[in-house]
Amino acid sequence: MSRSLIIAIDGPAASGKGTLARRLADYYHLPHLDTGLTYRAVAHMLLTKGWPLDDEAHAIEAARLVDLGHLDREGLSAHAVADAASRVAVIAEVRRILVEKQRAFANQDGGAVLDGRDIGTVVCPEAEVKLYVTASAEVRAMRRLRDIEGRGGKADFDEILSDIKLRDERDMGRADSPLKPAADAHLLDTSEMSIETAFLAAKAIIDDAIAKRSEI
Repeated sequence: MSRSLIIAIDGPAASGKGTLARRLADYYHLPHLDTGLTYRAVAHMLLTKGWPLDDEAHAIEAARLVDLGHLDREGLSAHAVADAASRVAVIAEVRRILVEKQRAFANQDGGAVLDGRDIGTVVCPEAEVKLYVTASAEVRAMRRLRDIEGRGGKADFDEILSDIKLRDERDMGRADSPLKPAADAHLLDTSEMSIETAFLAAKAIIDDAIAKRSEI
């Protein structure tokens, strides 16, 4: 590719956007950022230090300390951290600080793949390719359950489903950068898709965008 390519992928929890983003980043040889990890990093710092999640001053301090080059996916994958992150994400100044860092990542030489909840609408509205990946709440809950069980844990499907619906409501209903598809995003409903099918569908969209460059 002769110029930078920014791929923005948004969607609700457990929709498959993260797995898809990593596959695409690997295929197109682009750096990848799961922006949700940046909010988890803030939440993790607050939890570790015993600071209240609604303590804006400490949350802002934590956001400033987040290093995008040292985000430990495994360490930030705990359910408690994920839930805390969605609470921290409603703090406007925390979002402003992290969005600035995310934009810098996206605009590095060559471009990048970013996934999250406001990439195509807020972080990278100029992205050449925008995807909105979704699936039914029930399918997403089952995926989350299988993931937990696959790592040796135990969980209750109904509790996971309730949590996913609550997170959707929180993410879609917040005043600052709510979760929603960008007006020019390509919609991918992965409810009945394997990761390979979703990857091929996304690849076709991206390849088409790259091909159209030569027509300009």
